[in-house]
Amino acid sequence: MTSPHITTFLPPESPLSMPVQSLHKAPERHGRAFWRLPTTPTLLWLRRLFVFGMAFALTAYSVVKINAVFNSLGTSLLGMVMLGLFTILSFWISLSCASALGGFWSMLRHGGLGLGIRRTGPLPELKSRTAILLPTYNEPPQRVMLNLRAMLKSLQETGRGEHFDIFILSDTTNPDIWVQEEQAVLDLHQHAYARQHLFYRRRFKNTDRKAGNIADWVTRFGGAYPAMLTLDADSLMDGSLIVRMAAAMEQHEQVGLIQSLPVIVGGQTLFARLQQFAGRVYGPLIAQGIAWWHGSEGNYWGHNAIIRTQAFAEQAGLPHLRGKPPFGGHILSHDFIEAALMRRGGWAIHMVPGLMGSYEESPPSLTDIAVRDRRWCQGNLQHARILFTKGMHWVSRSHMLVGIGSYIMSPLWLLFLLFGILIALQAHFYHPEYFSTQRSLYPHWPHVDPILARLVFIQTMVVLLAPKALAFLAICFDKQERQQAGGVIRLSISIILETLLGALIAPIAMLIQTSAILSILLGRDSGWSAQNRDDGSLPWGDTIRKYWLYSLFGLILSAAAWSVSLALFLWMLPVLVGLLIAIPLVGLTGSRFWGTWARKAGLLLIPEETTPPPILQRAAEERNHPHPVILEAFHALRSNTALRHAHLATLPPPRKAGEPISVPLLTGSLKLQESPTLEIALARLTPAEKAAVLSCQSNIAILADLPVSSPNLTDGPYGS
Repeated sequence: MTSPHITTFLPPESPLSMPVQSLHKAPERHGRAFWRLPTTPTLLWLRRLFVFGMAFALTAYSVVKINAVFNSLGTSLLGMVMLGLFTILSFWISLSCASALGGFWSMLRHGGLGLGIRRTGPLPELKSRTAILLPTYNEPPQRVMLNLRAMLKSLQETGRGEHFDIFILSDTTNPDIWVQEEQAVLDLHQHAYARQHLFYRRRFKNTDRKAGNIADWVTRFGGAYPAMLTLDADSLMDGSLIVRMAAAMEQHEQVGLIQSLPVIVGGQTLFARLQQFAGRVYGPLIAQGIAWWHGSEGNYWGHNAIIRTQAFAEQAGLPHLRGKPPFGGHILSHDFIEAALMRRGGWAIHMVPGLMGSYEESPPSLTDIAVRDRRWCQGNLQHARILFTKGMHWVSRSHMLVGIGSYIMSPLWLLFLLFGILIALQAHFYHPEYFSTQRSLYPHWPHVDPILARLVFIQTMVVLLAPKALAFLAICFDKQERQQAGGVIRLSISIILETLLGALIAPIAMLIQTSAILSILLGRDSGWSAQNRDDGSLPWGDTIRKYWLYSLFGLILSAAAWSVSLALFLWMLPVLVGLLIAIPLVGLTGSRFWGTWARKAGLLLIPEETTPPPILQRAAEERNHPHPVILEAFHALRSNTALRHAHLATLPPPRKAGEPISVPLLTGSLKLQESPTLEIALARLTPAEKAAVLSCQSNIAILADLPVSSPNLTDGPYGS
């Protein structure tokens, strides 16, 4: 039983001012430089020249060749539109290829380390305290606590654990999960280290979502911590990595943020295993590339990064955008903007992808990732209104353009396909004029050059697949990682399998993102829902209902292509197949059965599976020893005195006259007062009313005295 004297979850407050920034005025940099920062790599301008120069050169070559393919169309409207779309799409994949080449070079030279951080060797000493922030929103507490317990043990084992405090920052609205979080923290407080270093804070108003959650902590407690390390609810970081990042922040006074490279782990479904394999095999190369040319103008991915609290408070106070959602209101994809504003204020932003020990999880299915992507899509499109912020570095603007482009490329690919069919139809029904009005010895034979078209296709595929080939070479050069990924043969088969399945899923994802953009343009907000992290399988009826339109669209495209020519149909077959089999493809990739089969077959393996690092082993041990979980908040508070005392200590002060009236609290209080038993109260209260009742001290007193109608419910707060 938890000690009854524990009545608070928080340390003394240490307020820090966090002013809202203006996007239309130059920031106050307090004498810091803007263009050349102390941690800027030597000849960074040359790296950027290589990346963009190569991207433009590849694009120009491709555009010249594709124009020659359709030389019979001259300067027709369809041809010009097709050429414009191809130019944008070609530059997109060329930029990725050039960046990957830079990453390959970086991996061969120094493995993507920087800022003097060492991957191995003795851990550095620390001088200051760092806060580890774990925001959570309606996540199952028992799942969140698994990783947290592993991180607490890992931090203790470093011998530097006294320099870190962990804050669970809850925005949870589900009343049962709220009390489960409190009970989980009390359980952890049975251990001396957690009792001294683990804190819990729940907000009663979810203003500005996660960005507001972090900002609330900064303004209340940020003054006591020079640095803060931000996590997600599914984050897991090795204690030694945390220590090394904190030491690097101490060493470089003008660095505002250091971003690690989170590796996806724990995938059970086939879709999740595809995601984690791609992230682990291709991800390091891609991250090395962008870190290589971003330099001190890096980006922030919202989690698994350490931030200088002063820099964040000084520069990252986010304004609300004019208008209503989806383009107005608070900024959804806040991390990009926070990094850009800190860099605008003269703070360096770095990514250090060569350090291992940073992990996260993947949504288990295409359906689940589409829900998350819908919110990210809205947030990234919202960045179009922030692109021209005064004083922002051009590389920070490029981050936003890349974020926007990652979504608008889907409708552009779709338009490219549709215009390709239209051009084929035009060529099919076009009656050429062999002799022009000008005298000529030879007639003009219009044609689409099939050999040149094939060469353009091959070149495009080479540019598109080059990052995967380079990543394969990079992992093959590392004997240990090569063996841990299954060896050359299994690794090769896995890359082929991931590429084929990815190609089949791509057109479905293209339509999902296109429909998301259309819904945003129609003014529909994405809302805020908790992320599913477990089984991604759906009943086949639900899968059919969600994806039959994609198969129908594939059938229409197939008929259109077939009506023009067999050659066009075969040319479009890679896109058509994925759409035609959308229903079984989504259903099977969201299944654990095929994910388990792939692992047993030695396919889609990552080194963290075959040789788990210590932090993942600790997390697995915690998973094998689950802690009891309370099922319902009212019964738990009624039967557990320590939990009730701790809960009461977190509640806001009673409402004062003149303050806004909470309708759920008003109606919930009346229902509770008029309920003769606890079970009747539970039956009458809505979830919102139940949460409001739990936030009122007088209602907790009523709850403690309320009779229970069934003796079977008084045995204790824990479920079986």
